[in-house]
Amino acid sequence: MTSAAVEILGLGLGILGWVGVILACGLPMWQVSAFIDVNIVVAQTIWEGLWMNCVVQSTGQMQCKVYDSILALPPEVQAGRALTVIVALLGLVALMVTVVGAQCTNCLRPGKMKSRIVIAGGAIYILCGVLVLVPLCWFANIVISDFYDPTVPPSQKREMGAALYIGWAATALLLFGGCLICCCSCSQRDETSFPVKYSAPRRPTSNGEYDKKNYV
Repeated sequence: MTSAAVEILGLGLGILGWVGVILACGLPMWQVSAFIDVNIVVAQTIWEGLWMNCVVQSTGQMQCKVYDSILALPPEVQAGRALTVIVALLGLVALMVTVVGAQCTNCLRPGKMKSRIVIAGGAIYILCGVLVLVPLCWFANIVISDFYDPTVPPSQKREMGAALYIGWAATALLLFGGCLICCCSCSQRDETSFPVKYSAPRRPTSNGEYDKKNYV
């Protein structure tokens, strides 16, 4: 597989990861009701996300309510909001930077500067993966701690929702795609770091001197 194909593959993985982060950010299923003990048979399911919580009835009806106050939210929700929005914006920046420096585009002339721009785009994708991993692990830690805490009532216990798993998959895509872009660009940069220059053989002129145009 050529370096350009690997670069396109890394860019595609980064775009998929970026879309996954946006999807996980908007879904209200970061925490869901835990069906244990007396909650095995219930008439409703509770979903809790970064922006709203939803109640799904056994009849299929769903009612969602956006959080009223931002300052009254738990710190993990506030941090999750901020980091996912930042990652969504950084993902767009990484996409534009990588496209500008990609080998399949002609926005810049081939050279060291173009390789450095691609490496910067890959590094931004890796940064996005690290940033979005913080709220995901934070939420997972809280859910698992509360689930096994005997002091928490069974009705308040939660389980990890689908948004967390989507976020982890998006994180893996961002990290893997960013690493592919950086590694491909670094290898291409190493190949072009030492260009081979050829010079024409010097031939003496009729008077026995070497012509200056033969010097390179």
